[in-house]
Amino acid sequence: MKNNRRVVESRQQEVLRIVNERGVVSVEEIAEKLSVSQMTIRRDLAYLSDKGLLVRKHGSAESVSSEYSGSRDFSAALVYRDAISIFAATLVEDGDKIFINGSRTALNLLNYTGEKKVRIVTNNGWAVDGNYPETVHIRMTGGDLYEHILVGQYAVETLIGLSADKLFVGCAAVYADGQFRYDIPSEIGINEMMVSRTEGDIYVLADHTKLHVKEEQEMPYGCFRYPVPVTLITDEKADPEILKKIRSNAIRILQVSLDGKLIEDTSL
Repeated sequence: MKNNRRVVESRQQEVLRIVNERGVVSVEEIAEKLSVSQMTIRRDLAYLSDKGLLVRKHGSAESVSSEYSGSRDFSAALVYRDAISIFAATLVEDGDKIFINGSRTALNLLNYTGEKKVRIVTNNGWAVDGNYPETVHIRMTGGDLYEHILVGQYAVETLIGLSADKLFVGCAAVYADGQFRYDIPSEIGINEMMVSRTEGDIYVLADHTKLHVKEEQEMPYGCFRYPVPVTLITDEKADPEILKKIRSNAIRILQVSLDGKLIEDTSL
């Protein structure tokens, strides 16, 4: 197992080196260069992106410097994601039943629930490797594994017979017009089912690097609007103008500081 982990870490370092050298490179090119499958590279890119080491796009990856130079401090994203997780955990009550999607930031809140007894249903494959408090009970949806996310009809059918008090989800991007982007199309159906089976609050977790103004000519991949009221949890570095536009689309916004404390609650 340790040897396998070293192989994976070595390959991911090589992936990062290639992306940083090229600036922008396709999944196909990286896979061909390293003689591995494109699925393997997609998993590596998902991991490196979540660590804030590169920017994952549909079918390609970009270096951090090429995408987030200037006003956006992408290097702080990982720290702020943890702060968002810490705050999100304060919204969990003892005895809650919770849905969590494929977001690492959403899943990470389980590290901060303390002694609260919570029951989790998730399609997030990373949950298998988690070392959470004994009071956290996790049920996997099952389904077809795509990168680290369980998708497909089996996952949907599992959720049909369940319900939750709260839903915590992440996303690839939040646009100023109120749309949320997911880069795995089949994940949208899972999220929609979780929404329909949630009886209480729905929280979308997204750090400041994921908030964007959509260009007029842009046709974002996998975008949709939530059909019910949602609360966006982001951090103190979020662009005020983008937040203002998001808020105008009937989305409540909670901003947190670097230490995971609430600094602003923009209720509707």
